[in-house]
Amino acid sequence: MLRRTPGVLPIAAIILTVIVLRAVPAVSAAQSEVAEQGITHQLITAQKLPNAPGQSLTAVRVDIAPGGLSPSHRHPGFVLAYVLAGTVRSQLGDGPAIDYHAGQSWVEPPGTLHRLTQNPSATEPASLLAVWVAEDGASLLVPAEQ
Repeated sequence: MLRRTPGVLPIAAIILTVIVLRAVPAVSAAQSEVAEQGITHQLITAQKLPNAPGQSLTAVRVDIAPGGLSPSHRHPGFVLAYVLAGTVRSQLGDGPAIDYHAGQSWVEPPGTLHRLTQNPSATEPASLLAVWVAEDGASLLVPAEQ
């Protein structure tokens, strides 16, 4: 039989939160530099790649509220974006803005200018899985002017 010790669960939750936030300081710091609107991020995993020394793989679920958007930015590493739900409008470099629907994906080579990430719907939320391969400790999202 399990016994609950008063105060242990809240302390465990605080410790887990600190561990997760320390595991991805680059994501947290970068988000404060890019003025996103209606977008939240949930870390799925962050792991160093043993077969590629100095490189890490990071996966993040990105939820975009209706009308939510992220202004121009870059990613220092390689990015795979896979739409989980809804529609995500994305524009890379000087290319056209493209609407991607659930089940569709795109890739971004390192340093590509990502001019627009937007949920074009006024009523339906959207979400995507973003997977980065970048140098250990690299900021995963930086403003376009950097």
